[in-house]
Amino acid sequence: MHKIWLLFDPRRTLVALFTFLFVLALLIHFILLSTDRFNWLEGPKDAKAAAAHSLVLPTMPA
Repeated sequence: MHKIWLLFDPRRTLVALFTFLFVLALLIHFILLSTDRFNWLEGPKDAKAAAAHSLVLPTMPA
């Protein structure tokens, strides 16, 4: 395993790895924000989806 680090500079390799993972994380979060179901900032856009996410509690009999 140590021979791999003789081929690649460890600092440049780790910086490139962390940069790639950060960009991938941002991409995944923006993809989720663009969907209607997983947009945690604005919530569902139509009333049907909003009704599906609302919680209806049962009422107690009198």
